[in-house]
Amino acid sequence: MTTTSVTDATRELLLSRIRDVPDYPKPGVLFKDITPLLADPVAFTALTDFFVELCVRHGASKVVGLEARGFILAAPVAVRAGLGFVPVRKAGKLPGATLGQAYELEYGTAEIEIHAEDLSVGDRVMVIDDVLATGGTAEASLELIRRAGAQVAGVSVLMELGFLAGRDRLGARLGDAPLEALITL
Repeated sequence: MTTTSVTDATRELLLSRIRDVPDYPKPGVLFKDITPLLADPVAFTALTDFFVELCVRHGASKVVGLEARGFILAAPVAVRAGLGFVPVRKAGKLPGATLGQAYELEYGTAEIEIHAEDLSVGDRVMVIDDVLATGGTAEASLELIRRAGAQVAGVSVLMELGFLAGRDRLGARLGDAPLEALITL
């Protein structure tokens, strides 16, 4: 992670607003619920400011939010930074012409899509999501962005689950684009 203007106090505030939910959505999983953070205007504003700073610093012209919680985080960032917002959706959720990208899950495959016309050559795209876990969805989004002719400005997440090695999976796919996590667990 590169240095940002986020203080330890801000990180602690955000961490204090993330609720652990044991055994959700299945036994053995410790779910990180960000809804308390979203409900706190001070915490949500601090998080939005963090992402806006990264977009400005890395010259983003568009913001991509990954379904579904990435939408909630990325849309206000795009508005505040004066950038376009592009949702990356599960396959079959967008009308019209789309670009799709399949990717591997732990048990099977999934596919994400963007509208074909929403990104173009010359766009610099910041990918925003709540959690980087295994990196599959983020990796597929990077491929979609490049297939659309755009450049990746970076990947920014609220939380990185370091023990799942998503950063390693993205590795070379990022090129010289940064991967920044506000909180690493």
